[in-house]
Amino acid sequence: MLLLGIDVGTSSIKVSVVDAETQRAIVSAQYPETETEIKSVKAGWAEQSPEMWWEHVQQAILKTNASGKYHPADIGAIGIAYQMHGLVVVDKDQKVLRDSIIWCDSRAVEIGNTAFKNIGEERCLSRLLNSPGNFTASKLAWVKENEPEIFDKIDKVMLPGDFIAMKLTGDVTISASSLSEGILWDFQDDDLSEDVLKHYGFSRDIFPPVKPVFSEHGYVTAAVAGELSLKAGIPVTYKSGDQPNNALSLNVLQPGEVAATAGTSGVIYGVADQLAYDPQSRVNTFAHVNYGTDSKRLGVLLCINGTGILNRWIKNNMAANLSYKEMDAMGGKVPVGSDGLRILPFGNGAERMLNNKIVGAHLLNIDLNLHTQAHIFRAEQEGIAFAFRYGLDIMRENGMNPSVIRVGKANLFLSALFAEAFVNATNVPVELYDNDGSVGAAIGSGIGVKTFLSESEAFANQRAIQLIEPGKAAAYDEIYKDWKELLLRELSK
Repeated sequence: MLLLGIDVGTSSIKVSVVDAETQRAIVSAQYPETETEIKSVKAGWAEQSPEMWWEHVQQAILKTNASGKYHPADIGAIGIAYQMHGLVVVDKDQKVLRDSIIWCDSRAVEIGNTAFKNIGEERCLSRLLNSPGNFTASKLAWVKENEPEIFDKIDKVMLPGDFIAMKLTGDVTISASSLSEGILWDFQDDDLSEDVLKHYGFSRDIFPPVKPVFSEHGYVTAAVAGELSLKAGIPVTYKSGDQPNNALSLNVLQPGEVAATAGTSGVIYGVADQLAYDPQSRVNTFAHVNYGTDSKRLGVLLCINGTGILNRWIKNNMAANLSYKEMDAMGGKVPVGSDGLRILPFGNGAERMLNNKIVGAHLLNIDLNLHTQAHIFRAEQEGIAFAFRYGLDIMRENGMNPSVIRVGKANLFLSALFAEAFVNATNVPVELYDNDGSVGAAIGSGIGVKTFLSESEAFANQRAIQLIEPGKAAAYDEIYKDWKELLLRELSK
């Protein structure tokens, strides 16, 4: 059987077709080739069009079909991974009512802070495991408050992956994992949070039926199948946010296992089996893909908004004539520490690990006689790695102490310069795998359709392709202390 995986990213859509027998991708395709822009009509706002996602998904599937490396009729299940926390709202005819307010949008911070106080901080943390913060529920409350004419037309609220599944099948479902990432799930009751619904004035009716992550979420319609050369009736058997899915793709499913990714945003994601939370909600806890009422599996997530987006910004504005590979090579010739140049990478909205403050990106300690373009290339990689260290120290405060971190060889981890900075800044070895989100989504669909009889069988052929160990941790630690002082100075303003 062949499995189709769709990864709805912020920058692009990626699709992979995986052979269930080998768990290897036959072909992968990305659409568009250039990075998709984020609409930001006001400071702190970030939106994308769900219909644009759907168009790009279709183009990516057609692109894989055109490879001629498989027969589309052999695809037996579809899995979907998606950018987390986005808000999609549709009317009774399944028409999108407004652009999606996506994960890095900061407009609802104060709405969430008010909910945290009014519901009760201890009650929120013990039941939701998080502050409502700037998550999906608070974004929906912003629409209710500021766009009542749109809110009144809402038939269903969903996350980005639910929307793509709806376009494929005509059915709308959601999972405990998705609801938890929207801060809409009560872990004590294992149900939609009555506290959140009551505080924000939401009706249960606007939320889709709740189904397990690994289950049948609908079947590809004849009309869609005809457009995409697929069989009608293929089941969508897996939907997950991108970070739980990244963990799944790296076989991070049991307590103590940890994954990381460094795309547009950067994430460290560890699995726990206790309903624990960070008292300051700087790191967040969600239901993992294998969460169940009798087997609590939680994903403890550190998110840094400003990672790969900084790398892209520097390329677009300072190195348009260079490839990322050339930038890394130039930065690699600069000494560790970038001769004192420091970059704070926080230029993509409110950072949860910084207590939802908008710090902005900063280029600091510039010596006009010393520092060059190459210094900037190295300093931004080090700055991102130090942001990971800062966040990992918060996770360590909360009992997550990884001995190794698994990552896919993708995005910033394609850079040897970044990989070196990451392992030495965090002082944790990294295992690199030849895997990505779309492959993980495909494998998830295989678990959902029971092609694999167990999770271990789904990853029977997975092997690390490289182990990277710290060798300069002491040197990086000294530089990190200086970087952290600069960050704390900005936070104190």
